[in-house]
Amino acid sequence: MKKKKGMIVMLCVLCVLLAVYFVLQNRNAREKEKEKAQEEADIIYVTDTDAANITSFSLNMGNGALSFEKRGGQWYYADDEDFPLDQSIPEQITEEISQITADRELEDGDALEDYGLDSPVYTLEYADDAGETVTVNFGNLTGDDYYVSVSASDSIYTVASTLADDLNYTLDDMAVLDEYPGIGSGNLVRETITRNGETTTYDSGNEDQTEDIAAVAGGLGAVTLSEAADYSVSDEDLGSFGLDEESRITVEAVYTDDGEEKVLTLYIGDENEDGNRYVMINDSRIVYLISDEICQNILNS
Repeated sequence: MKKKKGMIVMLCVLCVLLAVYFVLQNRNAREKEKEKAQEEADIIYVTDTDAANITSFSLNMGNGALSFEKRGGQWYYADDEDFPLDQSIPEQITEEISQITADRELEDGDALEDYGLDSPVYTLEYADDAGETVTVNFGNLTGDDYYVSVSASDSIYTVASTLADDLNYTLDDMAVLDEYPGIGSGNLVRETITRNGETTTYDSGNEDQTEDIAAVAGGLGAVTLSEAADYSVSDEDLGSFGLDEESRITVEAVYTDDGEEKVLTLYIGDENEDGNRYVMINDSRIVYLISDEICQNILNS
């Protein structure tokens, strides 16, 4: 009987402890929700737009004005819709500019010129699908912040300078360049060079051309596609780079990749004043710059 009473007492104590636990958990959850709501209420928004609704934006952050438009779910560089734009970058930019937060909002601020906002150092502008346009101006630095104003508002804010740093893109930063294959003497099967109507072939199966294959493979393997002279060259402009059909040198390299034969076509044009040659690959419209020394190795010259 005593054992039975003891078990009942223990169960009652356990129930009380569980009840206390759930009450405390519920109270803590409510407190966290209150804290989160207060934190949200304390945020000062300079801009507050749904990033998905932004249809165009322009940046002038020290590298010249750059404008972009969104059509059919795709972003385009406004000055050249054929520019090979990295789609992740405008998506990232719209996320940043759609909800810019301030460290503080000035109360009873002075005139715009007192903060450098009459002649801003940087500007950004965006429009949404409702036709609303927002312009943000960056004025003088104050510590680690910029003074900032926004269109249709008399308010002046201070915004972390890291925002301007994050938006400081050049057009080169936004380009998607072609992938270049890994080619060396171990996987180069054959290289064919066509110049002025004449063709020269170096074949890895020809024992007499072992040194030639090693030389041209070294040149092909040294190519890096990192600098562009034109991102979307037109047929009419190919001649200005020596890349029109009549002028260019065509190099066709057959190589193996995981046991499969593939072909790289390289077009070599004129040399510029810096000792680089204009080069294109396959069906890409990007004109690259590659050193003349590397090109001479590719041509075994």
